[in-house]
Amino acid sequence: MKGLAYPGREANYDCNSQVPSGSHNGRAIFYIFGRYPAEPDGDSYPVLDLVVCDGNFLNADHDYIHKNKSVKGFGSYGDIMIRDRKMYVAPTPFGLTTGTAHNQTLILPADFHVDSRFDAVGKLVRREAQKLIVGYTFDLRTNTLKPESVDNPAAGTEHNFVAYRLEGSATDPVAMRPPREVIAEVAKAAEEDE
Repeated sequence: MKGLAYPGREANYDCNSQVPSGSHNGRAIFYIFGRYPAEPDGDSYPVLDLVVCDGNFLNADHDYIHKNKSVKGFGSYGDIMIRDRKMYVAPTPFGLTTGTAHNQTLILPADFHVDSRFDAVGKLVRREAQKLIVGYTFDLRTNTLKPESVDNPAAGTEHNFVAYRLEGSATDPVAMRPPREVIAEVAKAAEEDE
């Protein structure tokens, strides 16, 4: 569950030391994103819109297992430890799509059975990237981070999803934003974090 201030940073979020995934310990994982006013009127924080999505919409990889590691011996006396505690910045459904703002939307895999109370308002396709980052190096002298990548054997594979709303709700269509826009938003967040 992630609350996002509006207006504010809503296109992506920090996944504190854990990459999003649609599966964990054999269980299906769903994510809930709600936006609330950045400057509320009084002490209440009403939910302006809400997206519930299958975790596979954010990341279809279930194999990566996050682990924090460390190295000892840093510093002039050699008694400082460096912790490699990774932070992941992932796009939110608000950053990945158009039509989700100011609505309540459910995003599920295309083969997920829903009952007649739901109306489809968009077909969404995520395509796997050409490259996979499999490692990185960090140079402490220059403060540079260099990724290591390999060809993705599943490059171009399409993962199909459907956006739904409860019957009688708004029928604003939901569509994917161009991938370049999404990547630019994530890169912008990373630069602002530096």
